[in-house]
Amino acid sequence: MTPRSSKTSRHFDSHPDRRAHLIQIVALHRHENLLITGPTGLGKSWIACALGHKACRDGRRVGYHRAPKLFEALAIARGDGRHAKMLKAIERTELLILDDLGLSDLLSSERRDLLEILEDRHDRSATIVTSQLPVEHWHEAIGDPTIADAILDRLVHNAHRLPLVGESMRKRASTTKPLDPTGRA
Repeated sequence: MTPRSSKTSRHFDSHPDRRAHLIQIVALHRHENLLITGPTGLGKSWIACALGHKACRDGRRVGYHRAPKLFEALAIARGDGRHAKMLKAIERTELLILDDLGLSDLLSSERRDLLEILEDRHDRSATIVTSQLPVEHWHEAIGDPTIADAILDRLVHNAHRLPLVGESMRKRASTTKPLDPTGRA
């Protein structure tokens, strides 16, 4: 089952009260997911963290992890006996933010960890995922088709989608400065 077959995923359009709707997703205890996708520099992480801050202000337990570093930490924890404890801590968060998922194809152990995390959280807690990859390409990035189906079934089918488009905010904010402070080349 690929994400394209999901009829229950909700797509955001450019409706004026998108921000209020995003806040509702996080503020209410509906245990829905939010998938924020788009090219680098568009503010995916900023939006996810802003929603996380709102949830914190509302008294909810929030966890933020960059996906590559989380998988690295879980691999180390597997070796020193803390793996189950880390997974339990992630399970207990009411809102989990997984930033930069899909920067590289997942290893077998990372697929299993992601499936465990999402299985423990499914219909119990909300998850926000940011990714440069469109959701339609997540199946291939996850790898193993059977595990990819299981992961996407738990993540995508009760998710709102926020695809971002445009030019990098970093690019727009940068200015070309001469090396010589007097302005001479």
